[in-house]
Amino acid sequence: MRTAVKVIVRRARVGDVRKIKCLVDCYAGAVLLAKPLVTLYEDVQEFWVAEQDGVVVGCGALHVLWEDLAEIRTVAVHPDAVSRGVGHALVERLIEHGRSLGLRRLFVLTFEERFFSRYGFRTIEGTPVTAEVYDEMRRSHDEGVAEFLDLPYVKPNTLGNTRMLLEL
Repeated sequence: MRTAVKVIVRRARVGDVRKIKCLVDCYAGAVLLAKPLVTLYEDVQEFWVAEQDGVVVGCGALHVLWEDLAEIRTVAVHPDAVSRGVGHALVERLIEHGRSLGLRRLFVLTFEERFFSRYGFRTIEGTPVTAEVYDEMRRSHDEGVAEFLDLPYVKPNTLGNTRMLLEL
């Protein structure tokens, strides 16, 4: 077991985007969606990064889906920093940020069911929005929103993932 090192979680800056890309690429195609660099620049305001000794070792994003709902997405920890509290520090900060935005629910699509259940996330079936909200959300061009809606064209990306929800 590795020793925990102090983790500092802060808002991502434009200068962090290439580091975020490297972290995402460690898991892209296996447990995370691959993300082009341009998408990460467009979404940098959603990201938080975790640093240990001044080095970015993790990232995660909070993407608002609707007035009461957001998705925790793109949580990635450098393989050398796994089991050092990095993922926990990121998720705790993302949950705290969701609360500060006035959100009531957080969604995650994950292979790490045990990890997220520690925070109170519970497994759900289907899409936890009304038919009207579902129809409105279908207008989004975001691939993560398509995964949230469980649209057929993204099914290959979501096989084996668990849909989980946290009531704040």
